[in-house]
Amino acid sequence: MTVVAGGASAARPQLIREINEQVLLDHLRRSGPMARTELARLSGLSKPTVSAALGSLERSGLVHVIGQRTGVPGPAAVVYDVRPEAGFVLGLDVGREYLRGAIADLAGTVRSRASVRTKAVDAMTRVNGLAELAVKLLAEAGISAEEVTQTVLGSPGVYDPRVDRLTLTGRLSGWDSPAVLAGLRERFGPGLMIENDIDAAALAERVHGHGRDVESFAFVSVGTGIGMGLVLDGKLRHGFHGVAGEISYLPFTEGSGSDARDARRRGSFDASASAAAVVRAARRAGVPGASSAEKVFAAAARGDAVAAAVVTEEALLVAKAICSVIAVVDPELVVLGGGIGQAPGFLEAVVHQLSRLSPVMPEVRVTDLGAETVVSGCISAGLDRAWLNLVGRAGNSGS
Repeated sequence: MTVVAGGASAARPQLIREINEQVLLDHLRRSGPMARTELARLSGLSKPTVSAALGSLERSGLVHVIGQRTGVPGPAAVVYDVRPEAGFVLGLDVGREYLRGAIADLAGTVRSRASVRTKAVDAMTRVNGLAELAVKLLAEAGISAEEVTQTVLGSPGVYDPRVDRLTLTGRLSGWDSPAVLAGLRERFGPGLMIENDIDAAALAERVHGHGRDVESFAFVSVGTGIGMGLVLDGKLRHGFHGVAGEISYLPFTEGSGSDARDARRRGSFDASASAAAVVRAARRAGVPGASSAEKVFAAAARGDAVAAAVVTEEALLVAKAICSVIAVVDPELVVLGGGIGQAPGFLEAVVHQLSRLSPVMPEVRVTDLGAETVVSGCISAGLDRAWLNLVGRAGNSGS
């Protein structure tokens, strides 16, 4: 016989209240202002339950009355909406060359945004740069640090809770040091949420981009580094160890730009198909002025046959990686991002190669989102976490 402690039974009504409140908040967040009758119909909750939940949320400062709906049969209906100033989310993106960030209120409206070029040569200088950027964003938004409900950092690598450190951090030198996490938490608090940068970009694509209209897609970023964010059944998937999407470690060693030492540090596919690999391939082939992948692609566009061959090989490598993803998870859509992924003509080259390799052809598109994609994804992730925290806090204060 199983004995249930009295505390668990006592907690059950509070849990149900929190779930009901979260359901109503989700509807208001995603559908906009609504009256109680509309919320009852959409949620399936009874009108008394909806009234009680809205009353609790209003007392907690999470929703407010914005007016009345008239011009319909019956009494004027009171209309509710989320209260944007109930909290704020800070989203940050750490890269090799740029630090970016934004602050949004709980309705998702961006209150401040900034981007700074970083000259940091070590990890802790980069941490300090993020803290200085946050101070600037807070000042522009006109709020204090205490008003920030959730901070989310988009970062290369994977957070491993077993050893409490970042791993697989790619080209950010020293970013996997334990001192980095300690420094970030000291400046942004223990509740700091760290999201892989490409996963954050996939979240932004899900909310603001091509992923809005599908339930499964892969966001494949090819540029300075290589990575993938995978959304299945409408949810971002991290995998058991958090490395879902780390396609830089696919065991593809072919490619004239491959480098064995680079492969040991960053993965075989990264060493074969990243921007650095494109430059190596072009130089080995004798393309003049091949100082960057952008210049190699520009030479190909001007009619340089050798540079065009390098671009064709790059498209084949990327198509092979995408084909591997299709064969395993069969996404409805593939979105290309990153400097190479968004290069003119590259989409068509990849699709041409993919059509010869893949058992089926998903739609393949280039992202329309710009340089702030990772920050936007961090804001989206932070809003979801912030609302969960606020509802739980309101339930505890009201119990």
